[in-house]
Amino acid sequence: MTHQLIGKKNKIFTYLLLLFILSTTSGKFIEDQNDYSSKINVEGLSKKDNSKIYNELNNLSYKNILFVSKEDFQKVISKYNIIEEYNIKKIYPSTININIKPTKFVARISGNDQLVGANGKLIEERGNSEILPYIFGEYNSENFLNLKKNITQSKFLFTKFKMLFFFPSNRWDILTYDDILIKLPQGDISKSLNLAHKIIGSNDFKNKYLIDLRVKNHLIIK
Repeated sequence: MTHQLIGKKNKIFTYLLLLFILSTTSGKFIEDQNDYSSKINVEGLSKKDNSKIYNELNNLSYKNILFVSKEDFQKVISKYNIIEEYNIKKIYPSTININIKPTKFVARISGNDQLVGANGKLIEERGNSEILPYIFGEYNSENFLNLKKNITQSKFLFTKFKMLFFFPSNRWDILTYDDILIKLPQGDISKSLNLAHKIIGSNDFKNKYLIDLRVKNHLIIK
């Protein structure tokens, strides 16, 4: 009977000792996890937008810096159309710096508060008072970026245009700040823009306000 009692006491002591070791190890593991958590810094946008992105990325701060991937950030950052590009820099052992370059506003969508970024994406920016050309018609990012690229390659400056009209036939009309309407063809846009630029600069174009270049090798001036 005495041996049985001693055996039970030994088992209880062993159990308590094992429980203490496990709880101590578990506590140390949690402490180690905290020691290797990541500190995330976000900069480049407004204080409000930086804070919004930081809050969405906050769950990553509990991960070891070694296990945080670019894809983890991309899932969040790609949701913000205001971002043109960004750079992620890991500073070991526990700091991650995210530097963001915002896109420039280059146009407005007619009839609502949406602006168009240089990246072709739509951004809702209430209260923005920049003087930008208006886009009429159904907006298509690919078509707009193609037009913008052709304007950049021509002798015109994008800022010289007041209105851009996009048609279902994938064709653009452009109105300058001098109220000259340029009707462009579907293709050869930069070439057509250069021709329009040359015509506008000639003495024969005085008191005329329309250049129609829609038909190849056919020019209408009014």
